[in-house]
Amino acid sequence: MPDAFIYDHVRTPRGRGKTDGSLHEVTALRLAETALRAIRDRNGLDTARVDDVVLGCVDPVGEAGGDIARAAALVADYGDHVPGVQINRFCASGLDAVNFAAAQVMAGQHDLTVGGGVESMSRVGLGASGGAWPVDPAIAIKSYFMPQGVSADLIASKYGFSRDACDAYAVESQARSARSWEEGRFRDSVVPVRDINGLTLLARDEHMRPGTDMQSLAALKPSFVQMGQMGGFDAVATDAHPDVEAVDHVHHAGNSSGIVDGAAAVLIGSRDAGAGAGLTPRARIRAFANIGSDPALMLTGPVDVTRKVLRRAGMEVGDIDLFEVNEAFASVVLRFRQAFDLGPDAVNVNGGAIAMGHPLGATGAMILGTVLDELERTGKATALVTLCIGAGMGTATIIERV
Repeated sequence: MPDAFIYDHVRTPRGRGKTDGSLHEVTALRLAETALRAIRDRNGLDTARVDDVVLGCVDPVGEAGGDIARAAALVADYGDHVPGVQINRFCASGLDAVNFAAAQVMAGQHDLTVGGGVESMSRVGLGASGGAWPVDPAIAIKSYFMPQGVSADLIASKYGFSRDACDAYAVESQARSARSWEEGRFRDSVVPVRDINGLTLLARDEHMRPGTDMQSLAALKPSFVQMGQMGGFDAVATDAHPDVEAVDHVHHAGNSSGIVDGAAAVLIGSRDAGAGAGLTPRARIRAFANIGSDPALMLTGPVDVTRKVLRRAGMEVGDIDLFEVNEAFASVVLRFRQAFDLGPDAVNVNGGAIAMGHPLGATGAMILGTVLDELERTGKATALVTLCIGAGMGTATIIERV
């Protein structure tokens, strides 16, 4: 089976997902185009060599619908022969898109592919694509449906993470993200988004609040009390997990991921295809996996899928130098660290979505690139990237530097 190598990656900055965000006037199509053009131009890539473009998009409706991957490839002038496919596995869509693109190479059916993702959360609202899961009793009752924030609070209650612990993690994420930007750690991977006149709209993640401290977070009210108590979801949570006497609502806007816009692209290929295109491999995709997990806890999938992907790769936790765990909520990362007895120096060392934001369909590809850059910066060898997923799932990928 051929190896799949990562040759390059890029991402846009993440703009606030609001009507006053810097990327609000930019469609998802244009965000995806920005990433695809950048991955082509900086590598001098002849797109005649590209066999497929795979993009994650969690709300592929309206202007973001209709197979945005194919549309983005066309508008980015990749040539009529380059196909595209959009996939959706909720928050892991961007990482799964990379895995799908890599699988095509590993199967020997494609030689050079692009994986990535896009989401315009300021223009296509969160949950705009709907779905049976929250509204159809046939699945909602069976799966103990509850809003993700209540599930995050359930995780904190079940595993003993206090409001202070979650807030302290959020403060550290903000500090790490700010330091990473100040030290130029994202300089080579973030490409600015420009308007039709070539003027820069955004060149830096704008959701960050580097002055965040414990005092400022303490002033924020928990976000999911009303949903949990008045909406009845606390009862759903304790019914699913009767060992939890009551749900302690500890999450709020400051220790949860930010709603943002953004796109990312990762160039993947076989060794021979890369050599033919004059490319130098940066990392090899060693293994990837998906798993279903407890739908009520919902967001503990990273723990389960990490165990699975390590078995698949014949590795142990100690064989991984760096972990990138999407910061959907603080308790997600705290549970991951607890489960594997990991210190803070191994997990999300450049900050994460609590500070920089979580553009749903793109985040997985973004954090894969972030950890690859960090491996190169520090001279380390292996990394594991994972995300929690709605309805109780997890996706993980292991890469190793070449």
